[in-house]
Amino acid sequence: MGWAMRRREFLSVVVGAVAWPVATSAQQPEQVRRIGYLSAQTLSDLAPAVALFEKTLQQSGWTNGHNLRIDYRWSAGSPDNIRKNVTELVALAPDVIVVSGSAPVGPLLQATRTLPVVFINFPDPVGASLVDSLGRPGGNATGYINFEYSLSGKWLELLKEIAPRVTRVAVLRDATLAAGTGQWGAMQAVAPSRGVELTPVNMRDAAEIERSIAAFAGTPNGGMAVTQSALALAHRGLIVALAARHKLPAVYFNSSWAALGGLATYGADGDEQYRGAAGYVDRILRGAKPADLPVQAPTRYELIVNLKTAKALGLEMPASVLTRADEVVD
Repeated sequence: MGWAMRRREFLSVVVGAVAWPVATSAQQPEQVRRIGYLSAQTLSDLAPAVALFEKTLQQSGWTNGHNLRIDYRWSAGSPDNIRKNVTELVALAPDVIVVSGSAPVGPLLQATRTLPVVFINFPDPVGASLVDSLGRPGGNATGYINFEYSLSGKWLELLKEIAPRVTRVAVLRDATLAAGTGQWGAMQAVAPSRGVELTPVNMRDAAEIERSIAAFAGTPNGGMAVTQSALALAHRGLIVALAARHKLPAVYFNSSWAALGGLATYGADGDEQYRGAAGYVDRILRGAKPADLPVQAPTRYELIVNLKTAKALGLEMPASVLTRADEVVD
């Protein structure tokens, strides 16, 4: 073996020895950050939204299963599940907890005032004393509100515009939530000017919903408005079916109802909420404090109408509604 060959071998060993610590350092596993995700609903309710949430995080450099671990907990509208899930997630001490829906936010913030929290779809965090103000939350929580209570009055206005003969409206609500009470109050304020009488329908379980709507539908000129809650989403298939069975024109609070046959929906763009929440999670993981991140209100609302359902109810969708609609299902 010649000198030139031995020299090349020697140099390759030296270079390899010098490079080895660098390679070893480069292969050190990246720190994995942890997110808790607490929902009032079920995975089937929120699968597209969760996929968008994770995709938005990935665009900011956070990939679930790589440098990020997301612990999901689904409550399906059950207070017992919410309490159990809150206890489990707080015990994990994640870097940040994302909470979706109004029901779990209060219990979560009773359980921790130190872990950073980003809420989605909560209507009135100031009124609920969860933040000091929208501009300066001041505590360990911030996030995205899904509507102001005044939006609830617009559901009545839309219902009367589509079905002018309606004089009685069954308002489906979760009376155990502050949001349920707030939406009901906003609708009460608008009802006299719209010439309608409101009947509250609680949504404790499917049997109560079916019984109450059947009793309400026994008198003519009725319609329905469904307020936002996890219970409403849990029973949405039943609610839309009952509206069709009893020939009740109904207005719902977000776009997911239109695909099931809901007559009309009006509410905030849900994608905006989940993209924004992912952005806030990214900022918190990089050192921002929830106290310094302002609570954000929706900037876009969607109106969707279902012409097939209107036809089945014997209604002609007004041109004034069709021209405003973001989507028409036919």
